[in-house]
Amino acid sequence: MKSSFNKIIDSETLVLIDFHADWCGPCKMLAPILKQVKEEMGDSLKIIKIDVDKNQPLANTYQVRGVPTMMLFKKGKQLWRQSGVLQKNDIVNIVRQHI
Repeated sequence: MKSSFNKIIDSETLVLIDFHADWCGPCKMLAPILKQVKEEMGDSLKIIKIDVDKNQPLANTYQVRGVPTMMLFKKGKQLWRQSGVLQKNDIVNIVRQHI
């Protein structure tokens, strides 16, 4: 997973990573919000969901201590990070700052 993850975040396109867990209530609330974000942002943003329980080494590498945790990457560089649920407009505004 680590090498393919690095390939994903190395993209010229912005990549929003959603570290989540199946048992997490706020993660379930965030899922439809991210779908709306994707609809609004189109091809200018990739959204990747990573289950922390199935990818613990990756979660440890990025020091994910709580879920959901979102991170924004471009060309392998982390541009932004936040834990918790944000509303669609907040996420869209953050993404647009980095386009």
